[in-house]
Amino acid sequence: MIKRDTFYVQTTKTHQYILITEEVERIVENSGIKDGVVFVITNHTTTGITVNEALECLESDFKNFMEKLAPDDDGYSHARYLASYSAMANNAPCHMRSMVAGNHCVFNVIDGKLSRRFAQEIYLDEFDGPQNRSITVTVMGEA
Repeated sequence: MIKRDTFYVQTTKTHQYILITEEVERIVENSGIKDGVVFVITNHTTTGITVNEALECLESDFKNFMEKLAPDDDGYSHARYLASYSAMANNAPCHMRSMVAGNHCVFNVIDGKLSRRFAQEIYLDEFDGPQNRSITVTVMGEA
C-alpha cells in the first residue's frame, strides 16, 4: 500500500531551518501503514531536507558552513537573465546549498510509527525565502 500527503510551510527568513518532524509523524501515524518506509521530499530546488539534532548551535553552525561553502558574493554563472523566467537569477548560492543538503530523507515505519532515534529531527532547510514551500510525504508498506 502507498499513501501520499503534502503539507505546506510558510518560511519567514532567507535562510532558516524549520522542524517538520511532528507533521511527518502525524502523516505516518494516519497512513494506516504498519511496517514499511517513509520518504520526505521537498518540492523545490532551493530548499533541502536534513536530519540532525534540534540544537540551535548546530543550526547556526550549519548555516555558517553553508554560507562559507556557497558564499552569496561568488561569481556564479547562474547570476544572469533567464528568458524562461523573464527575470534575473540571483539565487545561485541557494541552489548550491540545496544540492549539498539534498532534497529528501528516508525512515523506517515500524508498528505504525516513524522509527527514529531521540536526537533525529527532520528539518526543512530554506535557502531562498521567505516563500510558501511544499513537502511531500510518501509512506509505503503493509497495513
